[in-house]
Amino acid sequence: MSDSRTPEDGSTRANDDPERQPRYEQVFRWVEYVEEHPVEVWGPQQNAVVNGQVDSARAVDLSADERRRIRAFADAELEASDDDAKR
Repeated sequence: MSDSRTPEDGSTRANDDPERQPRYEQVFRWVEYVEEHPVEVWGPQQNAVVNGQVDSARAVDLSADERRRIRAFADAELEASDDDAKR
């Protein structure tokens, strides 16, 4: 995805972007939290974040065509992600 801040060529080279390091630190902190706490603790927290994002997305007034375009994009991204996971 374009917001992943990975190089255009798809490699996993380190990025000199100053915002990248804090993002990685947040990911590592979340992984530590998930490893240290049972799913019963962090699962509802994660669900609340995702549900909040879904609610925000639903609040945006989009036409039917815009919704179809976004759904097609999401489906393509999920398919690409699944294909990458299978490799």
